[in-house]
Amino acid sequence: MNSYALWILIMALIYTAVLIISGNVARKRAASGEGFWVGGRQFKPWMVAVCITGLFSGSTYIAVLELSYLKGISAGWYGVAELLHVLIIALFLLVPLRKMAMVTVSGLIGDHFGRLAKGIAGIITAFTFPMWSTANAIAFASALTAFTSLPLPVTVAFSAILLLIYLQAGGMWSIVFTQTANNIAFTLMFIIGLIAFFIKPGWAGIIQLATTKPEMFSLTGVGLQTILAWFGTFLINTVVAQAAFQMALSCRTPEEGRRGLFWAVGFNVIFIILGILFGLAAAVVNPGGTRGLIALPQYLGQVLPAPLVGIFFMGIWACALGWGAPCQFSGATSLGRDVTSAINPAISDKQMVLYTKLSLVLLTCLMIIFGSLRGEQAAWWNVLAWTARNGATFAPAVAALLWPLATRRAAVVAMITGFLSGICWYHLGHWDPVKFYLNVHPVWVGMSFNVGTLLLVTLIEKAGQYTFIQEASPVRRTTGYFALGAIIVLAFILVSQFAWLHSKGLSGMVFFLIIIGFYVAAITLLQPKDVPAQREPGGEKLAEA
Repeated sequence: MNSYALWILIMALIYTAVLIISGNVARKRAASGEGFWVGGRQFKPWMVAVCITGLFSGSTYIAVLELSYLKGISAGWYGVAELLHVLIIALFLLVPLRKMAMVTVSGLIGDHFGRLAKGIAGIITAFTFPMWSTANAIAFASALTAFTSLPLPVTVAFSAILLLIYLQAGGMWSIVFTQTANNIAFTLMFIIGLIAFFIKPGWAGIIQLATTKPEMFSLTGVGLQTILAWFGTFLINTVVAQAAFQMALSCRTPEEGRRGLFWAVGFNVIFIILGILFGLAAAVVNPGGTRGLIALPQYLGQVLPAPLVGIFFMGIWACALGWGAPCQFSGATSLGRDVTSAINPAISDKQMVLYTKLSLVLLTCLMIIFGSLRGEQAAWWNVLAWTARNGATFAPAVAALLWPLATRRAAVVAMITGFLSGICWYHLGHWDPVKFYLNVHPVWVGMSFNVGTLLLVTLIEKAGQYTFIQEASPVRRTTGYFALGAIIVLAFILVSQFAWLHSKGLSGMVFFLIIIGFYVAAITLLQPKDVPAQREPGGEKLAEA
């Protein structure tokens, strides 16, 4: 173990010790179930801002930094897609979801579609959240691997255990304490990273890179299909962004939560720009690597003394905590709260808090297993998790909010088929991060099965029990007719331009948009026969959105 590895370990341990102490302070505020899961709904705007910044901006920074080393500035689209998704949550979803007093998406699904749906949604959600945690833990673990030569699974396990230790204390209050500290660590990381950049390679090195490798400055260098998958996944994720909801809905009022989200969007821009810059700098100084998260510490080791590298990777560890901690906690909430209450509706809050803490241990074990299976690509784990979770819960969550016609059986079948189809499609493509089976991204397959199955099963099961809406607001009717028109246009494009679309990896996306068109048309233009014609989909739930 060299001095760089020693300093990275020392800074990580000291930082984690500070977080454990703060977690025990937070324990006093998490005495009740609501205090543990949603901070007693007492967060201020700045608390929401630091929580969302740590959650999304930290993960964006890791993914962008890794990909920009390999593919250049096009990695920034990942961050832009994430930024857009936070904006949509702030503008359209936060207020109505707060009025519903929602805690988890799996709980929302269970409230509308019963205990079986709640249990399935909770299990799938809990299974996928450690994938997101693994994605960022890999970044910190890679630095340890680079300087210690320890196998990556070992360093991922070390990171996962540190993550578990402090989360056991104060739940959501632990997270807000942690995210505040993380934002301080981010600032130090950025300052040190900029010092390294101006020492070597500086702007001259970036200009030289543009000359020798112009493909690094292509806006689509990472691949058009991958970029569209990022945007599609993040846009879909706005409806099922459970960890973000859980933090933003901990605010005192929805308006304050919205303000905190807007602040977080502004902070995110800094993470995108510096993630690209540091990735390109590593590509100049330490070219030829296959893993950006290994090349970065090697680059910094050539430029900076060990203590500064240790502080920089304390910031990377903060990114891992900022994303991993809320993901682990939110997944544990789904497992410990929603699944257990689905099995035993009479369970108490105290028992669910205990099961949530036990679930954190189980999800830590899953995180270690995932890290041992594939430790090369952080962004791949993020997209796999979205494929699996969103492919299961998107359509039922939308139906719970907007479509009273949807049935319990349809929701259950949609979750199972959406989850399995996305995972199986990845398997058919040999789990490759960029080369997909039949050149169709698994996220489009899972989402298409999810939406299409819920729609088809509902319409068959409720045959004769629904009718075309007779009276509706202009907005609702226009939306429905627009969806029908979009179906026709998209179907024509898919058939007439299939060869070109398929060669670009876009055929799956267009097919998914056609399915979404049918779903939107059904939500806006169909209604149960026993419901007054003037009722809007979702009723009063979204009336004030």
